[in-house]
Amino acid sequence: MVQEKVISITPLAAEKAREILERYGKSHAAIRVYIKSGGCSGYQYGMAVDERELEGDTFVEMHGVRLVVDPMSLPYLAGSEIDWVENLMGGGFTVHNPNAASTCGCGHSFRTKDQEASGGSCC
Repeated sequence: MVQEKVISITPLAAEKAREILERYGKSHAAIRVYIKSGGCSGYQYGMAVDERELEGDTFVEMHGVRLVVDPMSLPYLAGSEIDWVENLMGGGFTVHNPNAASTCGCGHSFRTKDQEASGGSCC
């Protein structure tokens, strides 16, 4: 299932993703974006090179990169934008997620509005 604007990627992040795909000889693969339980804020972002097409997956193609999101992660990632940021420690992907009520200082985990009352700590 291919949809537009479910999740997006900036041109710079797409360029970096294409470089990774080409480096591993997987230029026709997709970047799977997902969430999993864990991290210091409740949910953690994950990204992986994936050649599979699983039932229920949602695909988005932007800037020459194919993104794929599984049905469990989709509600948490809908409307998110993947970007590439450079800092003193190097560069990396980041997710700008409108569904996150708060994010951890490390930038790798987030909490939704329904989790706000549960408290929790950060790294």
